[in-house]
Amino acid sequence: MTNFEDRLSKAIERGTMRGVDRARQERAQQMSEEELRQLHTRYRLQLSEHIEKCVRKLPQHFPGFQSETLFGDRGWGAACSRDDLNLGGDGRRSSRYSRLEMSIRPYSHLHVVELTGKGTIHNKEVFNRTHFQVINEVDPDTFLHLIDAWVLEYAELFAAAN
Repeated sequence: MTNFEDRLSKAIERGTMRGVDRARQERAQQMSEEELRQLHTRYRLQLSEHIEKCVRKLPQHFPGFQSETLFGDRGWGAACSRDDLNLGGDGRRSSRYSRLEMSIRPYSHLHVVELTGKGTIHNKEVFNRTHFQVINEVDPDTFLHLIDAWVLEYAELFAAAN
């Protein structure tokens, strides 16, 4: 009987220690989760400011574009768009919509920094892209280069379409 009671006591002690270890690991993970969140916020601020700076230059070169700041559950960044009225030779009117939108998606359990870009020219989607990297492996220069490249590509495609 004592043998069983000793084993029972040891089993209870092991279970208690597991609970303590699990609580300690959860606290450690919460700290790292908070650190990841802070790092994501730092990248989001840096990259969304660069997006805004680049996208806001398009209306200076293509009159008629209106720029806007994006923020919220879809991400932080900028967009610019315009509606053109096209009068056909037969007197018909049609509307042509163009828009460039780029943003950094909000923090998620996936622990990535995600850049999204979507370009539409004259009602036709010309690109819809996503680029992401794990937060603690992010190379900001890669993101900055992609932002520049996507805005330049959109400008070139829009100029060619007009």
